[in-house]
Amino acid sequence: MADNDNKPSREQAEAAVRVLLSWAGEDPDREGLLDTPKRVVTAYGDWFSGYTDDPREYLARTFEEVAGYDEMIVLRDIEFESHCEHHMAPIIGKAHVGYLPSGKVVGISKLARVVETYARRFQVQEKMTAQIAQSIQDVLQPLGVGVVIEGAHECMTTRGVHKRGVSMITSKMLGMFRDDARTRAEFLRFIDVGPGR
Repeated sequence: MADNDNKPSREQAEAAVRVLLSWAGEDPDREGLLDTPKRVVTAYGDWFSGYTDDPREYLARTFEEVAGYDEMIVLRDIEFESHCEHHMAPIIGKAHVGYLPSGKVVGISKLARVVETYARRFQVQEKMTAQIAQSIQDVLQPLGVGVVIEGAHECMTTRGVHKRGVSMITSKMLGMFRDDARTRAEFLRFIDVGPGR
């Protein structure tokens, strides 16, 4: 994460937006753009709120009274919005997260929050996939973790090669999800159901 001691002020951020508007050929003082720098900085505060959250904290509160449940837990179709660190363009997609508990489980909303926290940072999809899996493995210490992410990258659809309808799929398997083909196949079967798949 960035060093917050050197974080520019809101006024500096708004001034930077004005510079970009001028660079694009616009007049930042025209009526329709007067409040744009404020709006953009506010939007950035929302889009990149993941820098102020620690995803591992969401996983810290676990439950051990699960009546001996020791089968796979999968949360599928977690929608996310992120931004490519190369072009600052949106990445829109879904994450699928599974783990094989070893005595403790976490509330399912916490898994979604981990995805959300990493997504609300400048990202490369491969890195985000690995970060989500590793944080779950480190905190919960399950027998295995699987993360699959499907993302549409606007840096490719709105610029460059202009290819629409393309999605990128990345996966990270740890523990039994990596070492045991049957566990991995079960996870992939769980997330590969439903219309249009």
